[in-house]
Amino acid sequence: MHVVILAEFAAASGGAEKVAVESARALAEAGAQVTYIQAISGPVDPLLDHPRLRRLDLGLADVWSLPAWRGAASGIWNGEAAARLAAVLDRLPRAPDCVHLHQWTRALSPAVLPVLLGRGVPVVLTLHDYALTCPNGVDYRFDRAEPCALTPLSGACLAAPCDPKSRLHKLVRVGRAAALRAALGQAELDVVHVCDGSRVRMEGRLGALRVRHHRIDNPVRVEQRAPAEPAAADAIVYVGRLTPEKGADLVAEAARRAELPALFIGAGPLEARLRAEGAEVLGWRSPEAVATILRGRARAVCAPSRWLETGPLTVYEALAQGLPVVASRRSGAAEKVVDGETGFVVEPEAAALAGAFQSIKSDALTARLGREAYDRYWRAPLTLAVHAQALLALYRQLNEEYFMRQCGMDRPVILSVPAH
Repeated sequence: MHVVILAEFAAASGGAEKVAVESARALAEAGAQVTYIQAISGPVDPLLDHPRLRRLDLGLADVWSLPAWRGAASGIWNGEAAARLAAVLDRLPRAPDCVHLHQWTRALSPAVLPVLLGRGVPVVLTLHDYALTCPNGVDYRFDRAEPCALTPLSGACLAAPCDPKSRLHKLVRVGRAAALRAALGQAELDVVHVCDGSRVRMEGRLGALRVRHHRIDNPVRVEQRAPAEPAAADAIVYVGRLTPEKGADLVAEAARRAELPALFIGAGPLEARLRAEGAEVLGWRSPEAVATILRGRARAVCAPSRWLETGPLTVYEALAQGLPVVASRRSGAAEKVVDGETGFVVEPEAAALAGAFQSIKSDALTARLGREAYDRYWRAPLTLAVHAQALLALYRQLNEEYFMRQCGMDRPVILSVPAH
């Protein structure tokens, strides 16, 4: 099988590109031929170096690097991206059996969808966020610091000052959302959800879009080793972008209330404030360095998202190492945390988080939570190999169904996709 993975970056600076890169590697290791197409030139993850994996670069610019007017226009509809992608696909020595899209908002734009949908092969889109329906992409009211309850692109949605930057940015994103719907038209799109919460929410907010839903967990690249010893560690650790919607400020406040150190790995607009308040902020670190820090410093890992985050990988990686997790009830990754058994699931509020942190001050409880987290995770690990097999099963199912439709046969063929 030949699979094309299409993403905007070839090295991880966030969860979506990390999953794209690791999926590509996992598929190649599982025996598939993989073509990885990156939209924006830049660093390349060593994972993409494999005999069955070919990488191509469209050489596009990130819209955030362009002058405002040009970035806005390209973000809504990037004709150059569509032309370059079509040319690259035409030159492939072998037509793909499936195209899997992971990112499209930073360079590709909705313009690439007609190119992909017109290739005569299944097209799969992993929903790392809510950009398929929501103009700002995260279904979150930044003006109110709460999840959005408005119907996407309704009058109330268009009027809401919900964008994290400005009303002008909201206008551009609305234009992009409208272009997306026009590009899809009546085509049926296969989407992969990385958590149950995403599927439930999206099913009620798609409007006239024709979508088929599939559920596959993100991969977790953690090798099994002896579990960590969280009861011997000192800090509540947060890994990710330091932003209000991700709740970095909540961790700092709750840790102060519980009289525990807060350690932040990442960067973002809250960095200066967190440092000024006395928190330890390390900046971004390599995956290997993050793992070492977690094993040495993390009494627990906290994912306190205010927005309905689809699946922060940090939660899975912490559980795999035997670390308790305190997760926001709004986070998709909270589905993997057993409240009171492998950590705590709470509302994204400082008081609720502080209560969980107070519990974690108990060495005996922390040790028990860590052991249970480790044991439960490794009974059904989310490895790259497991992820690849789930993807391949989905691709085969979609190809079989496509073949049946082309042959005018209406009897469905059902192949099971393993639930992991």
